[in-house]
Amino acid sequence: MSPTKPWVLVAVAAVCAVLAWLVVRGIYTSLPPLPWTAAIAMLLLGVAEAASGRNLRTRIRGGPGLKPVNPLAAVRMAALGKASSHAAAAIGGLTLGFLVYLLGSLDKPVPRSDAVTAAGTLVAAVVLLLGALYLEYSLRLPPDQDEEQDEETGRRQTRR
Repeated sequence: MSPTKPWVLVAVAAVCAVLAWLVVRGIYTSLPPLPWTAAIAMLLLGVAEAASGRNLRTRIRGGPGLKPVNPLAAVRMAALGKASSHAAAAIGGLTLGFLVYLLGSLDKPVPRSDAVTAAGTLVAAVVLLLGALYLEYSLRLPPDQDEEQDEETGRRQTRR
């Protein structure tokens, strides 16, 4: 599994934002008010993933009295981070498209309330995205002390 590429997340968010804007433009009046529950859940998940990343990074780097990380658990956490970052990009894009549509109607109470909820959900999606990317980054192995990087070629060479 390769690390998440930022351009993929930007593309997912952009496509979702455009699709959300197009759909909301046609059906906004028939939609119920936006709930806050998604924002709260994403905030909690983002904080939990960042905390897990910090814990795993400490354990991978090693230290006295720390248990090593089970390789299968590390792979599962990397998959969680990758999936969460893609989901956060999609949800963030959807709420951004929704929010852009609502910016023209902020003088009415219902669209203003939905805009506040959409803005909170967008912030929560960014927190989840950052937490997921940090979790994924935390699982990278430190370079071995037995290897040194050749400055000219950029390749790693093992000392003998």
